[in-house]
Amino acid sequence: MIKRMLAGGVIAGFAAGLIAALLHFAFVQELILLGEQYESGALVHFEASATAPAATGHDHAAGEVAADHDHGASETGGESAFQRNALTVLFTTLIYAAYGILLVAGFAVAEQFGRTVSEGEGVLWGLAGFAAFHLAPAMGLPPELPGSVAADLGARQLWWLGTVVATGGGLGLLAYGRTALTAALGGALLAAPHVIGAPQLDQFYGVAPPELAATFAARVLGVGFVVWAALGWLAGRFWSKTPA
Repeated sequence: MIKRMLAGGVIAGFAAGLIAALLHFAFVQELILLGEQYESGALVHFEASATAPAATGHDHAAGEVAADHDHGASETGGESAFQRNALTVLFTTLIYAAYGILLVAGFAVAEQFGRTVSEGEGVLWGLAGFAAFHLAPAMGLPPELPGSVAADLGARQLWWLGTVVATGGGLGLLAYGRTALTAALGGALLAAPHVIGAPQLDQFYGVAPPELAATFAARVLGVGFVVWAALGWLAGRFWSKTPA
């Protein structure tokens, strides 16, 4: 069972990570590089930003890879574009391999309850993973472009983790629960993080153009949607085709 989980999860996750890296380079990286120019002051989109407090830093939406926001040669002066891109591919594939293992672990739990996961159902599991790791957290903490500002990092990480767990549990209860009580509990879990609310700033003073930040957030979520669907299909295929 463990060998089956590791093999299917890692292979599916690695393949999905390569897809994610390709889509990142096609749709996301140019926005990050542009955002870094606003963050560093090389570009200014309105005059008032020149006197605004310096951006306190930024981090990724859930699922985004840390290497994506690496400032590279603009800050270190020694890292080439090739090194940056290679690190992006490496960390993207590693993260999605971990997601793949989590996904097939869920398949294994479902199998213990008599539910067989095929390629088609794997896609649904993948979309549920997207909802838990990307979409639901983004409703409170949208993907952040360089030059954006946000609340305390520790508070955001704690809210993100709680949102992932609550959303995953809520979707599981809605999908596999058999009573009105489990459905109500699932709905309550889905709503709870947003009723509590994500950590927010008292004021906003980022230097990234809001139009650019909105495009960045939309593309990050779009890429996540496609990659998680692919991950679910691949993981479901490996799981269903590999002998138990």
